[in-house]
Amino acid sequence: MSGIVTLVGNPRPGSRTLTVAAEAAQAVGSRIGAAGPYEVVDLSTLGPDLLAPGKSAGVEAALSLVREASVLVVASPTYKGTYTGLLKAFADRLPPDALAGKAALPLLVMGDPKHSLAVEVHLRPLLVELGAVVPTPGLAVLESQIPQIEEVLAAWADRVAGQVAAVVKEGAYR
Repeated sequence: MSGIVTLVGNPRPGSRTLTVAAEAAQAVGSRIGAAGPYEVVDLSTLGPDLLAPGKSAGVEAALSLVREASVLVVASPTYKGTYTGLLKAFADRLPPDALAGKAALPLLVMGDPKHSLAVEVHLRPLLVELGAVVPTPGLAVLESQIPQIEEVLAAWADRVAGQVAAVVKEGAYR
């Protein structure tokens, strides 16, 4: 197991989604005593390889990191009311139950609060379908909250840390 891995489905390099997701992983990790640094899988760097036929060393390494995680923070901007196609293309390469026993934390960054349910209605079911344990409600971050993201994430991490730690502990004894 490789600890905490952040999977970011934003097609833009250096995105706000990447920043928020990495900070979310740090906030949770510090509260559950997970040693860093944490791994990041930024799908913006793998886009062409994800859509090409056959295998790619970069995609295979990313799939391996995700499968070996104890805690997986899965983040995407909200596109058309759900997560990105890039994230879906990556998830489609994972075998059934690839995330079994892993704590997954879904996170969507959005411009409008009307999309807040997308994290529960779309992203959570994807992670559960892959076998992950999603012990907490997903996190919907409004772009307007990004200037205060440390405060938002601190309050969120305080709420979810105990549930995440319980899943990690249970997974360690399987």
